[in-house]
Order: sequence, then C-alpha cells, then structure tokens
Amino acid sequence: MDTPIARHDNPFHAGEQAVHERLGIRERMVGLGQRVIRTAMPEQHQRFFEQLPFMLAGSVDGDGRPWASVLVGQPGFVQAPGAKRLDFHTRPIPGDPLADGLAPGAQLGFLGIELHTRRRNRVNGHVVALDAGGFSIEVDQSVGNCPQYIQGREFTWVRDAADLQPRGTEALTALDAEAQALIQRADTLFIATQAPAAADGADVATGRGADVSHRGGRPGFVKIEDDRTFLVPDFTGNFFFMTLGNLQLNPRAGVLFIDFDTGDLLTLTGTAEVVWGGDELKAFDGAERAWRFRVQSGWRLREALPLRWAFRDWSPHSTLTGTWAEAEARREVQRLAQTWRPYRVTRIVDESRVIRSFHLAPADGHAVPPFQAGQHLPVRVKTATGELLHRTYTISQAPSEGGLRLSIKREGVTSSHLHDQVHAGGVIEALGPRGQFTIDAALRRPAVLIGAGVGITPMVAFARHVVTEGFRNRRTRPLHLIQVARSEDLRAFGAELQTLNQRANGAMKLHVVLDEGEGAPEGARQGPLTLDMLKTLLPFDDHEFFLCGPPGFMQALYDGLRDLGVRDARIQAEAFGPSSLKRRPDGAAAAPTPPAPAANQATVTFLRSGDAAEWTPEHGTLLEFAEGKGLNPPFSCRAGHCGSCATRLTAGRVTYAEPTAWRPADGEVLLCCAVPAAGGGERITLDL
Repeated sequence: MDTPIARHDNPFHAGEQAVHERLGIRERMVGLGQRVIRTAMPEQHQRFFEQLPFMLAGSVDGDGRPWASVLVGQPGFVQAPGAKRLDFHTRPIPGDPLADGLAPGAQLGFLGIELHTRRRNRVNGHVVALDAGGFSIEVDQSVGNCPQYIQGREFTWVRDAADLQPRGTEALTALDAEAQALIQRADTLFIATQAPAAADGADVATGRGADVSHRGGRPGFVKIEDDRTFLVPDFTGNFFFMTLGNLQLNPRAGVLFIDFDTGDLLTLTGTAEVVWGGDELKAFDGAERAWRFRVQSGWRLREALPLRWAFRDWSPHSTLTGTWAEAEARREVQRLAQTWRPYRVTRIVDESRVIRSFHLAPADGHAVPPFQAGQHLPVRVKTATGELLHRTYTISQAPSEGGLRLSIKREGVTSSHLHDQVHAGGVIEALGPRGQFTIDAALRRPAVLIGAGVGITPMVAFARHVVTEGFRNRRTRPLHLIQVARSEDLRAFGAELQTLNQRANGAMKLHVVLDEGEGAPEGARQGPLTLDMLKTLLPFDDHEFFLCGPPGFMQALYDGLRDLGVRDARIQAEAFGPSSLKRRPDGAAAAPTPPAPAANQATVTFLRSGDAAEWTPEHGTLLEFAEGKGLNPPFSCRAGHCGSCATRLTAGRVTYAEPTAWRPADGEVLLCCAVPAAGGGERITLDL
C-alpha cells in the first residue's frame, strides 16, 4: 500500500516553496504534493526499477559538489525487496565522481527512465549498506514523473554489462571544442542538485539531499555562451520545481550529457542560477524560464557505457519547443516589424465556397515573425497596373505551429484580387503581426468563442492555441466554440474544427448554428443564434466571451449579454471595417478626458525620406496627409480599430477627435485618426 508523507503542512522545502510562491501556485501545490509525494515506493515503481538496464544518480562529493552519474547493469541489477528499500548490484563506473559520494548515510537521488516507453520515476534515499558488489538505500521519498520531453530511443548492448571500464578518461576545467559540440547537438541532459540539511529536522519529509532530474528538447536547446557557461531553457513540467527549488538554497549543481551513439559521458560540476525572464526568453518558444550553468570542473569518460541507443522519435512535447538559434532569429524578425517583408504563397486551400486560406513562408531568408493567437497581418499587394492594395487579415493558426495562414473571404477589392490573381508560388508583402484581440490560454475561466461568417478565423486561431497549450501544460482552458454561418457550404473549417474538438479530450465543446439546414452536420442548430439558444448551449458559469462577426450580429450579442448581467470586461470583440462596438462600461465610468484641441497648422517631417510639409486641418488625418504627399503607409479600417496604421512618433504631439478602440503603444500614433495637437504638435516627426 502506498504510504503518503505523514505530515499535514507543506511537503516541499523552503526553496521549492519560494518558487511556488513566486509563480502563484503555492496553495495548489501543497495539496498536490501531499497526494503524490510518498515516503515509500508503490508496487509499480518497484517493478519498474527492477526492469531497467540503467539508472541516473545524483550525489555530492567530499567537497560538497553535486554530480550526475549513470549506474548500469543487466535488467534486475536493481532490486526492490520492499517498498522502503532498493538494492543496487553494481558499482559506479571507474572514474565517475559518484564513487566519492557513496558512503553510509549519504543522501542520494535516483531517476529511473525508460527511453523507449518514455516512463520515468524518481526516488530519493540514504545509503544503509555498502560493499564491493554494490550498495543499498532506504527510501525517503518516491515521486512519479511525467513523460514530457523524453525522446524515444531503443537500446542495445555492445559489450558485457559488467565491462564498465571507460576507454579513456580526461579531466576538464573548461568546455573544449569536443564538449561544446556534444552539448550543442544534445537533446537530453540530466542535472543533479542538492538541498542542504535543514535545522528543523524535517530533511527526509521535504526532500533534502541530492536529487537528479531529466531535461529534454530539440538539438540546440542548450546554448553555449563561452567555454565555461551554457544556458538551458526550463519548460512547463509537473510544477514541483525540485531542481529550481534546490538551486534557491544551494547554487551548486552537476550536469551530465550522454552521447547515445558512442557511450561517452560528459559529467560536469559547477554552479547554476535561475533566469526568470528577459527578451531572450520571450523569443524562445516554450521557455518559461532558464538556468545558466557555470562549469568548474568535469570529466569525459570515453565509451564508458556498454549500451548504445538508436533514435526513434521526438517527444510530442519537444516538438512544441524552440532552439536558441530560432529565438535569435525571432528577435531579429521583431526588429523588422515595421518593414514590408516578402512572403511566398506555399499553398492555397479552399475552406468554404467563399473563404480561402493562403499559407505563407518568408521569402527574404528571415524567420516567421512571432505572434499571438488572434493577431492579424497587414498585407499589401501590387496590381497589374502598379496600384498598391492594403488590407489586414487574421492569422488563423496557433503561434507554435510554424508558418502563417491567412483565411480570406472573397469580398472587397483586395480580397478579390488575392482570390483571383494570387496563386501558389506568388509573393505578397506584409508588416509584422499586430492586434489586441488575443486570448490567455492559461486561465481556468471557460472561454466562449462565437464567430459568424469569416469571423470564425480568430476563433480557429484561439481554439488551436488553447488546445496546443493545454497539451503542453497538461491542463486545457475549457472552451465553447460556437460557429454561426448562413449555410453548410459557407461554413469554413468544418473538418478541422471537428478534429480539434476530438484532440481537446473533452475540454472543448463545438456548436454549429446554421440559418439554412440543408447539409447541416449532426447536432447543428437552426439559426439565427439568439440569447435563448445561447443559454441552452452554455452551462451556468463565469464565462469570458469572444465575439467576431458582422457589426449588427456582434452588437446584438453584446447588448444581450450585458442585459443578462455579463460584465463588459468579460466580453472581448474584434470589429472588421469602420464599424465599432458600442460598449456600456461596468459601473460608474469616469467621464472621458476631452481630447486636446487640434493645431491650426503644423510642420510634419517624414523621418525616412527627410521631407517636411505643412499640415492644416483641411488636409484631414495624418494618414490622408501622408497619402497626399505620395507615401503609402499601411492601413486597413481607417477608423482606429485595427492598429495597422500605428506609426512611431519621434517628436511632437497628436490628438484624436474620438477615443480609438485600438490602444497605441507609448510613442506610437494611429495615422488614420490622428492630427497634430495644439500646444506641442506644431512640429511633429513621423517614422515614415
């Protein structure tokens, strides 16, 4: 029978608690830890350890330095005679620092990992017996681990399991070229840390002593910074933060790299510090934080392992993560956000009778720009007569999926041109993604996504993002996606949404509402979508609503939701074209600040060309003024909703006759609505 920790307070030590507190999960982790952290091994863990040909070990040498090591033997070399004991019928590899850490009473950490099944479990204990043939530990703590980031590999023996003599042993004080090459191509590493003994005598119950943990990613996920330093991203895991918690109390650590092709071991000891944020991390796909390791010394043990592993497949979680090279490329792309870049159309897919998806890839050698689900791309195309057409289109995919997909309805001059004149292999131009209609996939509050017609495009992006992040984080935000269309042949993404609904494993509910019933899928409702129908589709809960569709449709839904008592802050909406949603603020809203008066005249300087011209109110907005001077700034709605015309203001002040739906960033102006302001706007400079 499993034995839980016999404690009623927090089962985590002070370092782990500090990390939990920092991330706002302390209360949740107390209950979880008390349920899953045991003081004895469950039966399945005992049998699992007994079938392994190797285990990882974390130890501390006589100088207090942690090391990560490998113990090897034919399956059965580890025996569990009971829930509280493990017997190891093997000794450390000659030259491995683990030998210095094996002593009666030593607190060690172990990780059993089976690469071909992606199973892993960890156990911590203290040495109770030691002889020439092996050693035994009494179990202090037993924890099951998830299969995330473990690459699939099949093992074979290349020599007798008892032959553990390395074919060469080299001491290192820095990372030479060979060590750096191994690290740069690695997709797996193991880190050993140690929490020092506590004065409260609760060491065993709170996981004090050495520990060893697995880290995985795609090759290039470890960044060499110099010959003594490398940086490792920290991805979403089980939220225990045993490694990072140990580092809060003791910065010493050991790192092990295994060359699965040659059996070489690179084992290092040094110090590690947690990096909690920064621009570099923001650009790394999947990285929540990182840790920087500084090498003090190490060993290279050549062909130390009698095992070899053949790569089989990537962990599905690893494929959702990036590399440092990709992160740097994304940072470079972010610097090009205001530059028109060429994109090649790689594929065109008809999603319905009137909506067509254009799949794009950069044609300038730079990376795909980072974006948030729901954002749009300002696009321009040149007609046969040389006319430049501008429009913004929502990116209808998740940020982690690679590439860009624009799903466009045939309506209007620009969209019709794309449908009729742009083919696979063609090139269009676009600025960097922008938009404030986004979703937080980490929230637990259920999200209701309502898309009518082509308004389904941001909802598809939202749903794909939430489901993908749910897989990555093992917790999916509940979704209700309500798709409204006139008829089945006009409904886009039907099969895609059905597949996505299945992938969500119950976290997503797909509802289809059609005005015309012919050819409707099973379970579809007869439109139009009304509040009464909405109440039958949704359970009573504190939902957050996301609306996108024709202006009248959105206004009616918004007004109805507000009449039902849904707070304005719980209703997000994306408007197309010049129409704007008329909102009713929550509570007693403060009177809006009156806009500053417009200048009677102003000198406007265009920074990139160096030209200057005199503006007067008769010239209209700054967008109209720039167009009148022969410039072609990006735009779409011309009403302050989409942000496509946001431009950097380097000098002067502007004003707006009416508040804009889009909130420009500091130092930016919306050209489509802005005019020079009196009292500081008589001389302005625009980054055009």
